[in-house]
Amino acid sequence: KTVNGTKEAEGPKAIKAMLRREGVYLTDLKESGPVKKKKGAGKQSQSFQLSFLAERVSSQDLAVSTRQLATLVGAGITLVEAINALIDQIDNPTLKGVWSSVKQRVNEGAPMADALAEHPRIFTGLYVNMVRAGESSGALDVVLDRLADFTESQAELRSKLVGTLIYPVVMLVMALGVTGLLFVVVVPKITRIFESQKMALPLPTEILIGMSNILINYWLILLILFVGGLYFFRRYISSEKGRPKWDAFKLTAPIFGPLIQMIAIARFSRTLATLLSSGVPLLTAFDIVKNVVQNDVLVEVIETARDCVKEGDSIAAPLKRSGHFPPMVVHMIGIGEKSGQLEPMRGNVARSYEVQIDARLRGLTSLLEPLLILFMGGV
Repeated sequence: KTVNGTKEAEGPKAIKAMLRREGVYLTDLKESGPVKKKKGAGKQSQSFQLSFLAERVSSQDLAVSTRQLATLVGAGITLVEAINALIDQIDNPTLKGVWSSVKQRVNEGAPMADALAEHPRIFTGLYVNMVRAGESSGALDVVLDRLADFTESQAELRSKLVGTLIYPVVMLVMALGVTGLLFVVVVPKITRIFESQKMALPLPTEILIGMSNILINYWLILLILFVGGLYFFRRYISSEKGRPKWDAFKLTAPIFGPLIQMIAIARFSRTLATLLSSGVPLLTAFDIVKNVVQNDVLVEVIETARDCVKEGDSIAAPLKRSGHFPPMVVHMIGIGEKSGQLEPMRGNVARSYEVQIDARLRGLTSLLEPLLILFMGGV
């Protein structure tokens, strides 16, 4: 999207460098005059009117660029040249700007992980730590390949979820739209016919007419109540008190609860396996993984497991005690710990759950269609 703003800097070059670090693409720059120098300040700065494009970077765009960089680095090209070649292939202006900023920092001698850490909105803690491990171990191309696999799998899972939900959401919106039209346009016309005949109406008909009158006469109040309720609900589930309760409900919700649990466990397993295989220490890996599951209840379980590992205990025991990790997962982690094969075991758990998620999504899609037809028929 196009954004206009004002920034203070010593000159146009400083502004461009500042925006490059923020991952934005400058399209226009106008000087708006000097800013008064503060007491004890050094150089006088100038204020510039800016216009730049801040386009969203999708996980698919990031996965493609990571895969390309892995191929270039694996071919023996130096890192700066590889990033330079990568920039030429990127179409997304925001991502192009970010990689340009990373190239500049690497060219100045900074580690690539530090350069990536300056753009937390694009590169997650997982991404940065894996690159850091790859740089320290000298296997950056291998780590980048694993990162690309991980990012692609996450993007694929997200697209499956969105694809599953698009159809029912569209059908639901259409059903509500048609129902609203009936209440506002059709029912009042029929009501006038009944009123002219002065007939005694059955209770369901009176309820229907009453609902129609409420919708016509108080639609603004109903809209305000709906928007207000939605706003306060979102605030509650984002608060420290409400978020754990909402996350606990999501894990136990009918139909969707088991699916949400599967997705969280698959993310936990896949991320942990990827981090361990890239040489990230176990305790650091736990700190990163807890930000991936996106559920406060599971985050608390993972923090407890991390503390147990720090004290020399096993990972499996606290996961089993929580009751949120299925016995199969706990059992496989326990075997992996005892045999020293934790990373492949976590990979096996992730693959198993990804297959189950795929099957569950297909089942939900086939189940939602007849349920929606029944709902619309009932209305």
